[in-house]
Amino acid sequence: MADAACEVWFYHLERTGLDQALPELLEKTLQKGWKAIVRSPTADRIDRLDSWLWTYRDESFLPHAVAGEPGPERQPILLTTANDNPNGADALFLVDGAEPADLTGYQRCIVIFDGADDGQLQAARNQFREAKAKGLAVSYWKQQARGWEKQA
Repeated sequence: MADAACEVWFYHLERTGLDQALPELLEKTLQKGWKAIVRSPTADRIDRLDSWLWTYRDESFLPHAVAGEPGPERQPILLTTANDNPNGADALFLVDGAEPADLTGYQRCIVIFDGADDGQLQAARNQFREAKAKGLAVSYWKQQARGWEKQA
């Protein structure tokens, strides 16, 4: 984690899974006029997200591509396992314990973790400590019955 201008927001999943939470957060990102990268450490997750973001809701979809496809710079959302930023994304979404690497150029890094998964929980705690130690602006959001609630 390098760029002090980047805010790091932690989203603690307790009531829904990633499949329900991620599209909503990506929609809000696109509404801001931002581009996004979704990074997972596993290609399997990227493949599942690729299918899911086209079909998660009957009346809409989220335009995206998987890294390695032609024209990544034109993509509003890019799904990847790599640490680069070929679409010039403003927001970096980290799932499944993915590491942030260099945050230079990002406005916001969003760490989404499953509170029922001990590995993801520990990784998020470590990332939170590292971000705070580097002086980055961090906030922690917990999933409640009425939506996301800022805890810190």
